[in-house]
Amino acid sequence: MPTKPKTAPGKPAAKSIDELAINTIRTLAMDAVQKADSGHPGTPMALAPVAYALWNDVLRYDPEHPLWPARDRFVLSCGHASMLLYALLHLAGVKQYENGKPTGELAVTLGEIERFRQIHSRTPGHPEHGDTSGVETTTGPLGQGCGNSVGMAIAQRWLAAHFNRPGFELFDYNVYTLCSDGDIMEGVTNESASLAGHLKLSNLCWIYDNNHITIEGRTPLAFSEDVGHRFEGLGWHVTQVADANDLAALAKAYESFQQTTDRPTLIIVRSIIGWGAPHKQDTHDAHGAPLGEDEVRATKEFYGWPPDEHFLVPPEVPDHFADGIGKRGQKLHDAWSKQFDKYAAKHPELAEQWKRMQRRELPDGWDKALPTFPADAKGVASRSSSGKVLNAVAANVPWLLGGAGDLAPSTKTLLSDENAFEANNYSGRNFHFGIREHGMAATLNGMALSNLRPYGATFFIFSDYLRPSMRLSALMGLPVIYIFTHDSIGVGEDGPTHEPVEQLAAVRAIPNVLLIRPGDANEVTEAWRTIMPQTSRPVALVLTRQNLPTLDRTKYAPATGVARGAYVLADAPDGGQPDVILIGTGSEVSLCVDAYEQLIGEGVRARVVSMPSWHLFDEQDEAYRASVLPPGVTARVAVEAGVEQGWEKYIGSGGRFVGMRSFGASAPANELFEHFGFTVANVVRQAKEMLAAAKN
Repeated sequence: MPTKPKTAPGKPAAKSIDELAINTIRTLAMDAVQKADSGHPGTPMALAPVAYALWNDVLRYDPEHPLWPARDRFVLSCGHASMLLYALLHLAGVKQYENGKPTGELAVTLGEIERFRQIHSRTPGHPEHGDTSGVETTTGPLGQGCGNSVGMAIAQRWLAAHFNRPGFELFDYNVYTLCSDGDIMEGVTNESASLAGHLKLSNLCWIYDNNHITIEGRTPLAFSEDVGHRFEGLGWHVTQVADANDLAALAKAYESFQQTTDRPTLIIVRSIIGWGAPHKQDTHDAHGAPLGEDEVRATKEFYGWPPDEHFLVPPEVPDHFADGIGKRGQKLHDAWSKQFDKYAAKHPELAEQWKRMQRRELPDGWDKALPTFPADAKGVASRSSSGKVLNAVAANVPWLLGGAGDLAPSTKTLLSDENAFEANNYSGRNFHFGIREHGMAATLNGMALSNLRPYGATFFIFSDYLRPSMRLSALMGLPVIYIFTHDSIGVGEDGPTHEPVEQLAAVRAIPNVLLIRPGDANEVTEAWRTIMPQTSRPVALVLTRQNLPTLDRTKYAPATGVARGAYVLADAPDGGQPDVILIGTGSEVSLCVDAYEQLIGEGVRARVVSMPSWHLFDEQDEAYRASVLPPGVTARVAVEAGVEQGWEKYIGSGGRFVGMRSFGASAPANELFEHFGFTVANVVRQAKEMLAAAKN
């Protein structure tokens, strides 16, 4: 450990303004974690020089305008080190924006740092996008920030290809990501790194904090690979910094990234966790707990910091940031704004597109070409009808783009008149994410954070593989579109490994995810009409492999009821209150209709309710919900090719459920539906038994 500097009481000592700024970051992190009695002090202490060198000397970022579209992005993938980011936001003077407008205050005041990890503060335990300006994405689950940064880098490349014109290089920003040993170990990181290398995203720089420490101890307990060689194999440029405190070496590494134009860059930085703590540095004790009052005092003395001062910010430090990132960012932003004004005058249609994207607005008439499907008893798979509707939407929404995890021919998600997004063509709208479901979803989040409208597709069973990223889509309120096909035992011969059973319940359980399972082709059209205006939540569109009859809408209610989540599809002929209600979703709606026709023919007053979306139905007013499901009608049968969990809310404790109570099996789909009780006879029997029980 280097020799301790000497300091006068109450005043920090430093050899340079750089050292003073770095130690301010360190001590703020130590004090905040200590006061909260919770948090991760060691990584901010180690990475303070790395982040300082990036922010003050490299980052193209205007603290006064943190939403500036052409800013460089900084992602703290190791979100447990959140105090590093909060200290930077405070010292750089990043201003708070709410609903796209400035509030005039700092995003992170010193008071907010003192309230670290407390309720309603702007300094939660892990960074949360949306509450604190300057937090580009929500991180904490390791690897997610890495995946998001790939999406942000993709977005820059697409925006540049779509909007830039000769003389107007509007979008040329870079994406920087700080990641930890834990990030590097996570599978989602490798999926994302593989995709980034394949696409040659030279605007992407990951800075790997190689401190050799995790919660359990030193990384050799479980991790012995050569990370540099791995990333070289993934198509990355790799450079090394032997000491995180070496500002000159860091500057050369950042310059090396900026000079690399044919691949993404990984900067491997050797750091010492808890640097400066005399008893805890370079140990796992510095990772996830406060250092303790005595250790904090001793560490401050080592830094030449007044040991009895707390949350001390020497005034020359924010002034120094203002002279660095502040002046540089303001100059770059002002020049960009003037250039955009000229661009808007010369390319008004493109400028209008851009403005709508920023507001998450759709073009006028975006839904003018949505198809209406004629009645057809044989029908069409909802994955196929969705493919037609998707193409109709994409023709009028240029920033709707996406792809599948190597399943576009099966999920029907290829945009037929568009090229692929590839390393030699960044203007394409069809993405080949490869067999990387988790990385795909994390990438989609980064694209959505950049105001693109991305979609990603896979088989519904593999929603399990991407669930953590979908959860973060919901937590951040991002309108990512997840297209899940092959939604039930209708998968058939592929068997129970590929047949979703519990996935409907699992996705419905995620707060703020809008799940829609349409029952025929026209419900698919109305589902997309509902999906596209969403601005603050992801959508899971759940579709079939097998054909579904296209209902005769001159006989049954129009599919526009999809917008309200559930609607009366067919009712008793006289329109009076029904004796029994059959509720279906997706492929089981037509089964309910067939059962209804038999019951009506036998004089039973039956009603069919199509319920493609629990979430939308729950958002309706009580009067509407009661009109669809009258409280006085307790004879209810729900039919869905999934588990029963959650259905009691709609059928009551005495209702019947025709669904799955086990995994599926391998056989033709029609045999499986009969084997598991998805038949007209069974639905009719359940309805009649309920009516008989009610009479008795």
